[in-house]
Amino acid sequence: MPAAYLLVEMKISDPERYKQYMAQAPAAVKAAGGEYLVRGGRHETLEGDWSPARVAMLRFPSYEQAKAFYDGEMYRAAREHRQGATDYFNMVLVEGASAPV
Repeated sequence: MPAAYLLVEMKISDPERYKQYMAQAPAAVKAAGGEYLVRGGRHETLEGDWSPARVAMLRFPSYEQAKAFYDGEMYRAAREHRQGATDYFNMVLVEGASAPV
């Protein structure tokens, strides 16, 4: 079963409020079997018009586990703390490629 990835682009407008979200989100990720691969950090646009302010990427063992994380009670509670803390917060779930046989 291939892993699944959450790709997130965001622009934080209220860092203090966003800290409340980040105080809860990592525990929800871990409880669902996920891990952060990218969490902010240096980035640059190499092609195209995409210029995200901040990027995060998370990996989960499966697509279903990533969906369960997003829909789960722990992450729903964390998302409430994110309200009003970002100008935008876009998240895409994508299933990874199966390993070659």
